[in-house]
Amino acid sequence: MEHFIVSARKYRPETFADVVGQKAITNTLENAIKNNHLAQALLFTGPRGVGKTTCARILAKKINQQATENKQEDFAFNIFELDAASNNSVDDIRNLIDQVRIPPQVGSYKVYIIDEVHMLSSSAFNAFLKTLEEPPKHAIFILATTEKHKIIPTILSRCQIFDFKRITVSDAKEYLSGIAKNEGVEAEDDALHIIAQKADGAMRDALSIYDRVISFSGNKLTREAVTENLNVLDYEVYFTSTNYILENKIPELLIQFNEILAKGFDGNHFIAGLASHFRDLLVCKDQSTIALLEVGEETKAKYFEQSQKASQSFLLQAIELANECDLKYRSSKNQRLLVELCLMQLASITFDGEKKKSKHFIIPAKNFVSITPASKEVIVTNEHPKNATNNTKNTEPALVEEKAPPVNASAEAKTLKKKTSGLSIKSIQRKKEIEAQKKEKVAKEEVKLDENFTETQALAAWNEYVQRLQKNGQKILASILDTDTPVIKNKIFNITLPNSTMKVELERAKGPVIKYLRKRLNNSYVDLEIDVNEAVAKKYAFTGREKFDKMAEKNPMLEKLRKTFDLDIK
Repeated sequence: MEHFIVSARKYRPETFADVVGQKAITNTLENAIKNNHLAQALLFTGPRGVGKTTCARILAKKINQQATENKQEDFAFNIFELDAASNNSVDDIRNLIDQVRIPPQVGSYKVYIIDEVHMLSSSAFNAFLKTLEEPPKHAIFILATTEKHKIIPTILSRCQIFDFKRITVSDAKEYLSGIAKNEGVEAEDDALHIIAQKADGAMRDALSIYDRVISFSGNKLTREAVTENLNVLDYEVYFTSTNYILENKIPELLIQFNEILAKGFDGNHFIAGLASHFRDLLVCKDQSTIALLEVGEETKAKYFEQSQKASQSFLLQAIELANECDLKYRSSKNQRLLVELCLMQLASITFDGEKKKSKHFIIPAKNFVSITPASKEVIVTNEHPKNATNNTKNTEPALVEEKAPPVNASAEAKTLKKKTSGLSIKSIQRKKEIEAQKKEKVAKEEVKLDENFTETQALAAWNEYVQRLQKNGQKILASILDTDTPVIKNKIFNITLPNSTMKVELERAKGPVIKYLRKRLNNSYVDLEIDVNEAVAKKYAFTGREKFDKMAEKNPMLEKLRKTFDLDIK
């Protein structure tokens, strides 16, 4: 079997012109070499697989080719690569410094490429500082890293920094297309686009995915083969889902989601992809933003066609619902139900919108009078004629929008409780009429009572309320009311309390007290006045004797008990 070379190595760029997606950096480096304006310490930083090490090797080769006529010379003896991930100690850096002192035997420069430089230890960085700041004239250092923030500032300040960007989807797709043609592979544009998207800006990853898919599908690369091999959801799934949503087909939408889960896809991946699909549809709504849609021409036409079916307000609301579901997914205990609920809400957006725009308002159930033209019979019903069944052939009742008079008091009470819609002028008028009827009814109920009562009856009502409070567990309020016997004058109960704290407590419960007394005495003019007199505090029992006397006032049998058993009070 012939030895296979992966595409990432086979198609590694040999010149700056071959480097994909880094035009600004390659042009800068070429001009620096041409104008002899190249720094002695360079830092290449950026994501994985975007060409940092490749550019470092091309640069190392090119700067030595300037002084020779043989352009094929690779000057491999002048290029030293050090992997800082495995050579990150102080001793490794010291060995490197010792090599730097020796000038090149062939060519003008010695180039030292230190990959993953952020993996060096802090002591190794410090050992490298002096040499990096003042290297020999024949030495050039190229540092490469994916994590610039881990490099100490003193190293950064000594380097000329080049930030490599992610490879765009269009650039990656174009490069893959060239490789496919070179190898005689018939590749669909959408298939290469999916590979470029899956690579997430890394050209090396795109080439690795390309090799994997070619091994699966052979010389014919189709969109279906790519989606199946990479286990990604095809955009046709999202087109179908959106059609179901726009047509309010909830059962079909849930069945489709079940099939997606059965294929092993994650619900979070599906709902996030659906949100992105809505975003792409929104982008297609305006000609000026179509350029933001990174898809093939055939797919772009499909997006544009479906975007015409969906309104901008629908897409904005759909994006919000899908994004909210995406955010809640990880914390949800029932993730499948969360996605299904989101899908049902999405499929109900246009349905709700149609209902709001409809002229058929939601109105409260009420009695309607209909007249049948054939028999001239008057029918009273609580059902709208549109919902009522009509058994008479070729007759259509004429609707008279008048409310039938209530038959009894209970019917009137039900009428008062009916809800009204705020969607029409008639409903607003109806609401005002109901409020007026309520006020009139309350006014009739509030008839002033003014029956006479004696002081004995008043005190009896007072004590009954105290006992009621004690029975209900409200002992604090009961003890406050029992502190003093109220004085009744001109239907006003006046009670004197020993401190303002007790007054505040009683004022909070004043309403229920007055309500009970008024109802018990059949008098609407009963009121309660509360005074504070600290001298009343003497009525409280502080000593044992005073406590006993206080209890003996309420129960004289205690004094008899004390005398019978000759008890002492302390």
